[in-house]
Amino acid sequence: MNIFEQYQNKIKKILLDFSKTGGLILPNKLDGITAEIPPIKFNSDISTNVAMVLSKINKKDPMSLANILSDKIKNYDPLIDEISIIKPGFINIKFKPIFWTNFVKTLIKDSKTFGINKSEDKKKYLIEFVSANPTGPLHVGHCRGAILGDVMANVLKFNNHNVTKEYYVNDYGNQIKNFTKSVYLRIREIVFKEPFPINNEDLYPGDYLIDIAKNIINSEKKLNFNSFDEISNQLTSLSTTEALKLIKKNLNSLGINHDNFISEKELVKNNEVEKAIEFLQKKNFIYSGKIKAPIGEDNKNWIEREQLLFKSSDFGDDKDRALQKGDGAWTYFASDVAYHKNKLDRKYDQLINILGADHAGYIKRISSSVDALSNSKGKLICKVSQLVKLIKDKKPFKMSKRKGDYITVDDLMNEVGKDAIRFIMLNRSSDVELDFDFDNVIEKSRDNPLYYVQYSYARIASVFRNLDKDIKSNIKIEEYDFYYSKDETNILKKISEWPKCIDITCQKLEPHRIQTYLYELASLFHSYWNLGKNNPEKRFISDEKISDDKLIFLKIISNVIKSGMDIIGVSAPTKM
Repeated sequence: MNIFEQYQNKIKKILLDFSKTGGLILPNKLDGITAEIPPIKFNSDISTNVAMVLSKINKKDPMSLANILSDKIKNYDPLIDEISIIKPGFINIKFKPIFWTNFVKTLIKDSKTFGINKSEDKKKYLIEFVSANPTGPLHVGHCRGAILGDVMANVLKFNNHNVTKEYYVNDYGNQIKNFTKSVYLRIREIVFKEPFPINNEDLYPGDYLIDIAKNIINSEKKLNFNSFDEISNQLTSLSTTEALKLIKKNLNSLGINHDNFISEKELVKNNEVEKAIEFLQKKNFIYSGKIKAPIGEDNKNWIEREQLLFKSSDFGDDKDRALQKGDGAWTYFASDVAYHKNKLDRKYDQLINILGADHAGYIKRISSSVDALSNSKGKLICKVSQLVKLIKDKKPFKMSKRKGDYITVDDLMNEVGKDAIRFIMLNRSSDVELDFDFDNVIEKSRDNPLYYVQYSYARIASVFRNLDKDIKSNIKIEEYDFYYSKDETNILKKISEWPKCIDITCQKLEPHRIQTYLYELASLFHSYWNLGKNNPEKRFISDEKISDDKLIFLKIISNVIKSGMDIIGVSAPTKM
């Protein structure tokens, strides 16, 4: 039940009826007309911009047209108590108390579907996220993007879209060769007591390689480690498999499970790169040419050579992009083009990539390739997950670096746990840097948003527990005619925004909106709960009894909080 969508449709119906009598001129489309949340200071429930949208075509100033339309709107709906007109022409609507009574009745009956947009066309999404090189465990830098992608998938699924979560395994190229060589030398260190060359910058130094080496030694008893060249292919497969086990373990500890893991090596092996290049060549998007030195590169050291280039500049990129290296091998970009053609061939309506901050400059070229491959714009949406700064005692926090030269997901999990990581990583929009403050995370106050939201649910659960009821139990409404106070109505108004929050989150792909909404709802609830400290009439339980209207009121709040926490992927404890 989206009251904003309902009233938007009602207003459009009023306009159409009015236009039939000749009292109003309408454009071909009414897309610009909205029903929104008005600022709190106006003490209204819904605000519409209809008068401002239609003023020009009707040759009337917005205030005059608002006066005419406000009468039509009020006469149309008996649930409207009063209408006010605010400059430059907003029409603000305030409902009668019975409106919120009916709203509550609907919510109790349809609690499981509240927030879902049933009228929206459902799409098939593919979200690719994390996709860290399979060379070791995940670090904090991967953590935010992982949670962003997972919660994005959850909210789209909640809204009944079809969603696939995918991890692209970059198991081909020089970084994998260096990783395999590192594992090999760790094996030699264990088996033949040879010292590991820790000063070699091409190698991976982390102690986790010792565990990978031991696992391979123990599982591959017949493997001979005398020559790297003889076993490099087999060892690469074994090493990346072990690294992926670490990555999947990290993801699982965060509550994240991908549906697919797609191997770059397999794409190359199956000639999918060649097929993608051939496809683009037939469309005249590839040519042989030379690339000038990048800005900042020393021209003296830059060698211009003939190579295959993709016409990404035709799609708004600042220059064309190389598909082959000097030795004829495919570039990473060529493999990515093939991978995205693979995605498109699987017939998804929308592709979404979650990229780290260091890959923001990559967006234009890969978006250009998808435009060329699909003959359409906007098939691929890229979201950037900006950096996370760890703060403790008001200064940068350094944790154990046993795994290498970075802070791992395991380190962070051991400090604060899954719930805090998932919730706090959504504390701000993904396109801005985030401070992860350990002092706030352990505080039991409103400065810790996770605690504040969980505590609101636990408080409601305590009321049900004192009444020997389960917070999850269904409540049936027979005759229900309660009117709610102004404080209670303010909370109901916030609850009415939940479907709109889901819609905007899905449209803009901004999961932090769910976290923000829950925190705002929890703030309203705690303020209302605290009124009972000084006013017995405001307490939920009196003489071990609770009125039906308050019980239903609490049930509605708890349902929305639980729904939001499930989307974010954190617990809603009944005791704290």
